[in-house]
Formats: sequence, C-alpha cells, structure tokens
Amino acid sequence: MGNLQHWSPPEQGGVISVEPRINDRIRVSEVRLIGAEGEQVGIVSIDVALQMAADADLDLVEVAPESRPPVCKLMDFGKFKYEAAQKAREARKNQTNTVVKEMKLRPKIDAHDYETKKSHIERFLKAGDKVKVTIMFRGREQSRPELGFRLLQKLAEDIAEIGFVEAAPLQDGRNMVMVIGPNRKKSDVKRQQAAETPSAAAPDEATA
Repeated sequence: MGNLQHWSPPEQGGVISVEPRINDRIRVSEVRLIGAEGEQVGIVSIDVALQMAADADLDLVEVAPESRPPVCKLMDFGKFKYEAAQKAREARKNQTNTVVKEMKLRPKIDAHDYETKKSHIERFLKAGDKVKVTIMFRGREQSRPELGFRLLQKLAEDIAEIGFVEAAPLQDGRNMVMVIGPNRKKSDVKRQQAAETPSAAAPDEATA
C-alpha cells in the first residue's frame, strides 16, 4: 500500500503497455500451457514452454497472468494482433449511434396533419431511429390532459407494426411526452440496405 502513495506518472513520452507479455518477457518459473490448437498441455517449466514455441515457430503468449501459475498459449502473436485490429475496425464500422428524432403535436390536431406527422414518425422508425413525441398544451387545453393521452394511445396503436412504446406518456409541465422505439435495430436496417444495393443494380446490368 505504501508504494501506491508514492506512485507517480511515467515521464513524458512514456507508455504503459497493455499488451500481454510474450516469450522471454514472461518472468515466471512455470506456466499452464495451452497448445496452438487449444489443447491443454498442462503445467510445464518456462524453459520447456519457450522451447515448444520455438520448435513450432510460434510465440508464447501470457493470456491469464492472474492465474497461478499463469496461463500461456502458443500462437502467432503478430497474426493475433492483426486479426484483433481487424475485428476492432469492423466493430467500429458497424457501430451505430442511436438517434432520437422529435415530433410535436397539438392535442386537437386535425386528421390531415395527424396523418402527415404519423408518416414522418413511421419513416424515422423504419430507419431504426427512436422518436420522442411531444403533445403541446396551450391555454385551457392544459386542463384536459386526457386529450393528449388519447392521441398518444392512438398513435401507438397506428405504428404498432414498426414501433413500440419505450417510455409511456408522461406529463411534463405544459407538455406530455412519449418515446417510441423501432422494432428493428438501426444496424439491421443498415445491413438490409447494404444487401439490397447490389440487387438494385442487377436489372441495369441485365439490359446492358
């Protein structure tokens, strides 16, 4: 504990490594070894493990340093790092940020405006976005919150095939708010769009 009180950051330019220890950087007398194919070799001395790695033209990589003895695996560490980086890049590429759109309605909205607003909400939901629906009360309308509640109920029923009520109607001052979530994830929508793009070009290619 005393060492923690006197710890200081590394000098400027220093880097704290988060990579596993490999080969001769593994400073223990023995390890629990896993073979290149995932087979359990057992507990062997570090010298034997390093020799096995050298014989197989592989690296000895410490995969569980907290175990006693530490668990090490035979692998091509360069290939492992490359594949891990590829997976991380792919994950970042496929990552989608949840977007919350907002739609405002009046409690006594007429039928035409309602249909227009509903079509916008449906478009947002089909794109995989959430929608925050706000009913705005003015004047005497504030004494009739049931008007807003009934309108939100109707909307929830109308879009039930593509969305669901994620946050039930809640009175917020002069407004009433409900959040609708899409039945399909945005990542699924993007994958479908990507899959449909090549097929859309197929007819043109056929007539070329």
